[in-house]
Amino acid sequence: MIRKATVEGGAVRGIPAADPRVTVFKGVPYAAPPVGELRWRAPQPVKPWEGEKLCAEFAPIAMQTTPGLDPNDIYTREWHVDPAIPMSEDCLYLNIWTPAKSADEKLPVFVWYFGGGLQVGYPPEMEFDGERIARRGIVVVTVCYRLNLFGFLAHPQLTAEQPGDPTNFGNLDQQYATRWCKRNIAAFGGDPDNITIGGQSAGGGSVCAQLNCPANEGLFQKAIIESGFTATAFSGGPFGTTFEKGMERGVNFFNFLGIKTLEEARALDAFYLRDKVEEFHAFFATTPDGVFQSAHATGNILRGRRLRVPLLITRTADEFKSPVPAKNMEEFRAVVRESFGDYAEEFLAYCGDDFEEAAKRGTTSGLEVAARTLVQRNADVGITEPVYYGVFDPEIPGWDNPGTFHSSDLWFYFESLAKCWRPFTGKHYDLARNMCNYWANFIRSGDPNGAEFSTYFGAGDIGEKMPEWKPLTVDEPNAMWFGDKPEPRVDVPDEATRLHTAATVEKYRKD
Repeated sequence: MIRKATVEGGAVRGIPAADPRVTVFKGVPYAAPPVGELRWRAPQPVKPWEGEKLCAEFAPIAMQTTPGLDPNDIYTREWHVDPAIPMSEDCLYLNIWTPAKSADEKLPVFVWYFGGGLQVGYPPEMEFDGERIARRGIVVVTVCYRLNLFGFLAHPQLTAEQPGDPTNFGNLDQQYATRWCKRNIAAFGGDPDNITIGGQSAGGGSVCAQLNCPANEGLFQKAIIESGFTATAFSGGPFGTTFEKGMERGVNFFNFLGIKTLEEARALDAFYLRDKVEEFHAFFATTPDGVFQSAHATGNILRGRRLRVPLLITRTADEFKSPVPAKNMEEFRAVVRESFGDYAEEFLAYCGDDFEEAAKRGTTSGLEVAARTLVQRNADVGITEPVYYGVFDPEIPGWDNPGTFHSSDLWFYFESLAKCWRPFTGKHYDLARNMCNYWANFIRSGDPNGAEFSTYFGAGDIGEKMPEWKPLTVDEPNAMWFGDKPEPRVDVPDEATRLHTAATVEKYRKD
């Protein structure tokens, strides 16, 4: 087992995971602390340390609202359970789980970006335990990055001071950490030429952002997007602001603080700034700055302007429904006619004339529309790398009867159900084992298919081959449906989804 390694900055020592054949290194610095003059700057090289750094505890989480305070919040029940978790602006650390016995094994690498709307979230969340994936012969890396104001402030003074990195510092952290892996992961038995990036929710949106950055060419070979890639005929994505509006928001926030300069802002206490952001009720997120992002990632991906790597895209059955944004039938017809082009009248005829019924029938999944639009646009522009599409739809137990709520699939892909309070039974553990297997296979080769269970530790494949997960294509609308067990489907869309997808495809063909 690799218990120590030498990386940029110095020597690090890890500790045995619950399975001692896996070593975990927690809180490995990948960049200099982004404090003082480095606040709102691109990540800088890590500061060297003396001796051997014991990496036995997670580093502090990024600045954000204190987790675990709202008893009515489902995520407080799930994993945001500790209001006393350490928090600091000094947060640019990553965590590594490795099953390698030596540094020359060249195991596939999985780099994970957590979700939370780019406002909250952190690697130490209970569900993000990388051990079960590592047991399948994968080196797992979870990355902490800057959030909200600290990660995504835009301001005219920043643009003038540092035109090469004016904003999107949280995304630059993700990129920097992935590049750190490219340079250092071999010390942990990983293959720097076989990296998969993945994320869920805003982490999935961050994967889209990284796919949309030409400077990342060759940095990673595959990508997993969970519940983070959504599109409709009504909009270009979830974070639909411009860089100019982002800078205007930054100016307004400085005015709210009663300050005028970056120097004043960088001198303010981090917790004071965090609390003021909550008072200001602002949403700071990725914007197309012309440097890291030339345009919104979703739009560029659907135009075919992205890094061409195999994709695995998933959603849960109950999340992110996309109704027609209208308050009455007159508005409904007007919005559809404006947005659906040649498909408007057909969509309206399908929805009918009663507003309540039309609103119900016209509601689709923006995540499903995005996936189906993607494969059509891939065919249009000649992108041949496969897209695997999955839907998570088991029964989720608990007194709250939550359905397949947003993020509920995380327990399963990481196979970390034992840490959850919900009364999962054998069928859930079987499903999680298979879902984690599909993930590990995709991370390994770009193809999720393989045996029912494969372990890195000498036993080989156990059990029968899992159900085949075929790529989603224009001619074959394949999907893997994760109910009580994995079920491959030829997933023909309902009429609303078919028409909504056709309208969205047409929008991006014209754009």
